[in-house]
Amino acid sequence: MTKLFMLFVLILTSFTSLAESTVDKPPKDSVLLTVFLKHDHSKNLNEIQEILTEQGFYEAFPPKGVSVVSWYVMMGIGQVVTLEVPAHQVRDVNLAIEKTAWKAFTTEYYPTYNLYPVYQDRLKNKAKVSYK
Repeated sequence: MTKLFMLFVLILTSFTSLAESTVDKPPKDSVLLTVFLKHDHSKNLNEIQEILTEQGFYEAFPPKGVSVVSWYVMMGIGQVVTLEVPAHQVRDVNLAIEKTAWKAFTTEYYPTYNLYPVYQDRLKNKAKVSYK
């Protein structure tokens, strides 16, 4: 009976360890995506907030699995959001904005990358920099 119980425990833990190894791993194919949410200047802030609430923006954006890297207000323009998006979810971001942010904002999307580490590396290795 003890051997049967031990076999059961071993089988159960092997399934558990397989499940844990695939859960919450960040995808290796993520991209940065900068989204401009430009205010519609014909509407005041209360009208914009009302549209976003009615359309479910706050529940839908960003979609599950997408991380916010930064989210700033650019005065006089609107909001600038940089997202880390698994490549297979780019469509989800687009749909979330199309379904919930249009009417309140016009939008622009820009694939983005972080140049600062490259810049820092070049400063450290100034003598080795070649621009060929």
